[in-house]
Amino acid sequence: QVQPVESGGGLVQAGDSLRLSCVFSRDIFNSYAQAWFRQAPGKEREFVAHISWGGSTTHYADSVKGRFTISGENAKRTLYLQMDSLNPEDTGVYYCALGYHVGQNYADITGYDAWGQGTQVTVSS
Repeated sequence: QVQPVESGGGLVQAGDSLRLSCVFSRDIFNSYAQAWFRQAPGKEREFVAHISWGGSTTHYADSVKGRFTISGENAKRTLYLQMDSLNPEDTGVYYCALGYHVGQNYADITGYDAWGQGTQVTVSS
């Protein structure tokens, strides 16, 4: 069982940047796809970004494209989400996830096998 642990959230102002981290208990980058999702108060959890196993392909939600970057550092067993030009609509709890059979359905929440506990990101206007 791989248990991801997120960190890096916080309270920032609009236009600021944050980098979220997600540490895995063992090497998973060449076996599992990884992703970030977020959940705003009163809303469903939504897809943010995905990186394929091996790191060759990335996908982003339209709302974050050009502002967020997903990446992984295999030696540290860590997944990152660099978030720039943050705005209040980015506020929510951010979760990292990994999935073994994600394939092309990378935005489908049901395709992921393990989730972190979440880290809160709050962007003030």
